[in-house]
Amino acid sequence: MIMELALILLFITLFLIFIKPQYMGYSAVFMALVAVALKVVSLKDVIEVIDIVWDATLTFIGIIILSLILDEICFFDWAAIKIAKFSKGNGILMFIYSMLLGAVVSALFSSDSSVMILTPVLIAKMKMLNLNKKTLFAFVLAGGFMANTGSFLFVFSNLPNIITADFFHIGFIEYFKNMVLPSIVAVFISVMILFLYFKNSIPKQIDIDLLPECDEVIKDKKLFYFSWFFLALLFAGFIAGDFYHIPVSVFALGGAILFLIIACIFGNISFKIVFDAPWQILFLSIGLYVVVFGLKDAGIMKYLKEFIQNSNILKVGFLSAGLSGVLNNLPAVMIMDLALKGAKEAFIFANIIGTNIGPKLTPIGALATLLWFDVLRKKGIEITFWQYIKFGMIVTPIVLFFTLEVI
Repeated sequence: MIMELALILLFITLFLIFIKPQYMGYSAVFMALVAVALKVVSLKDVIEVIDIVWDATLTFIGIIILSLILDEICFFDWAAIKIAKFSKGNGILMFIYSMLLGAVVSALFSSDSSVMILTPVLIAKMKMLNLNKKTLFAFVLAGGFMANTGSFLFVFSNLPNIITADFFHIGFIEYFKNMVLPSIVAVFISVMILFLYFKNSIPKQIDIDLLPECDEVIKDKKLFYFSWFFLALLFAGFIAGDFYHIPVSVFALGGAILFLIIACIFGNISFKIVFDAPWQILFLSIGLYVVVFGLKDAGIMKYLKEFIQNSNILKVGFLSAGLSGVLNNLPAVMIMDLALKGAKEAFIFANIIGTNIGPKLTPIGALATLLWFDVLRKKGIEITFWQYIKFGMIVTPIVLFFTLEVI
């Protein structure tokens, strides 16, 4: 009875999140309280969940705040125009460089930042270039895919990465060493497959003279140049913190707050920018994990553990991907983490890859994708769910297969 009730609560939670994503945190917390009231989970479980997700959640918020500050000084606008100019008007090169930029932004600033910040920038650039709808569709859809392809290189690149790394006590350097090759393969295969998929939509030449000069878009040059130094310093902090077992959030959130203070004092940035951070992620990760935690002793978890024991890397990765496509990658990674206790380390990394690439199977696979659809709608670009599913079902399994092969 408890298992059935836990599953019902999970599906109700996901339903509420999907129909009202702007209230996703409140929905998750409300359903977590319902789970506690119905004794699906205990208060002890809630405390355990908070201990599991606090570092991941604060890290993620820190990275988003940092991204918002950089967006305010037009760091991403500069980058988008820079790669366009670098292509020298070659449409194929511009397409490839745009995909690589999406992967880099996703790796350094999370898939959500890539969706919320880089997508509007790329759309604005495409419109400046007077590209037709078919070409715009290709750049936007491919860019949305790259937001997930590049999101597992570093621990902080995506929320599922941080949750899993914390859950299994995987350090920053150990994580990177295991993920650097799969990430390179994923990006390479993605760019190749996306080019083949959209090659008929990419013009041979694009008039880049329609774009402004790179330096013209920077709002605060002193802060812009300082940001390069600060990002390098922050990255060094992640590495140093790994040696001393300091939580990633100390550097991610602490660094974001320090950068914000510097930007407010010496630049034209308002402290109000902090209110644009997705604080509901804090409530979402805790609330959703509490609801999922109700499945830890359920029969479905026993089935998953048995499946994993008699499985291989490909099966585990595709299982994680499938769950992400059906349930969304956040509950999927939580369920899989619980099921992977005591499993081979390679399976843990296969799970992370599956929950990063797998969400592209369906439009509901990740919160980043739901945000992406919202961004496109506001920009007047319509991509139907069926168009997305057709694309996702063709491209995602190929990229996932080759990526899992190199773990």
